[in-house]
Amino acid sequence: MKTRSVNEAREKLPELVEDVLLNHEPMLISGINKNAVLIAESDWQAMNETLHLLSVPGMQDAIQSGMSENIESTSKELKW
Repeated sequence: MKTRSVNEAREKLPELVEDVLLNHEPMLISGINKNAVLIAESDWQAMNETLHLLSVPGMQDAIQSGMSENIESTSKELKW
C-alpha cells in the first residue's frame, strides 16, 4: 500500500483520489499520531457487502458448497 503524509495528501488530493480510483489500491495517509486510509467507494461497498454476507449464519458454507458444485449437474429449469 502506498503511503503519503497528511501534508502531501492535502497538496495532491485530486491526484491521489484519481490514482486510488484508477488502480483500486488503497492509500495510507499518515498523520503525526494516527493514520487514515483513502479507498475507492466501489471497493468500500464491495468490502461491506462481503462482510455482511459473511455475517449471515451458514452463508459462507453455502457459498463454498455452491462454488464446488459441478455446473453440469445443476437444474436447467428454474422452479419458481
